[in-house]
Amino acid sequence: MSIFQNATFYTTVNHLKDLPPTRAEVAFVGRSNAGKSSAINTLTNRTRLAYVSKTPGRTQHINFFDLGNERFMVDLPGYGYAQVPEPIRAHWIQLLGRYLQSRQSLVGLILIMDARHPLKELDVRMLDFFGDTGRPVHILLSKADKLSRQDQAKTLAKVKEALADRAAQQPVSVQLFSSLKKQGMDTVEKVVADWFALADETQTPPEDDASGS
Repeated sequence: MSIFQNATFYTTVNHLKDLPPTRAEVAFVGRSNAGKSSAINTLTNRTRLAYVSKTPGRTQHINFFDLGNERFMVDLPGYGYAQVPEPIRAHWIQLLGRYLQSRQSLVGLILIMDARHPLKELDVRMLDFFGDTGRPVHILLSKADKLSRQDQAKTLAKVKEALADRAAQQPVSVQLFSSLKKQGMDTVEKVVADWFALADETQTPPEDDASGS
């Protein structure tokens, strides 16, 4: 059975001091409207577990979903061109940044990019920022169904080539993914399962880390 199939909503957090103690968690992040919510819904076989909106920046908090066995999936705020007031945007940036840099139970990051527009400046900045943690990143090139098979292959090869130098210093992998066609589900499930398995081998007891105001 998929590790995502029994996902249930656990809590939503708007301040780091409210982060729940967990044993291991994997986070999903991406540019606004890159297909993050759709990917989460597809992987969990739900229609509205993560809210899908045509309005970029709909996810405004850090949302935790319980996967069972003390494992969690975390839906992070989208970054990019959300039409929100600047004070709210600044709060998101601080919340997202401090979480990614200091959350000890975070075992890996799933970074969603639109396959038609991969590796935009903000995506590269996210890779650079998270790279400092030394934790792995797995990129989903979402909405792959919008491309022909030939263009899918070209895009995947191009992104892998662009990441080749980075991969020597930062654990990073990439795959094609389509929520509509359910393409690539087995691959991302295996990646996350492997992350959790590795965490089980090295994990320390849960603690309330990355706290702050």
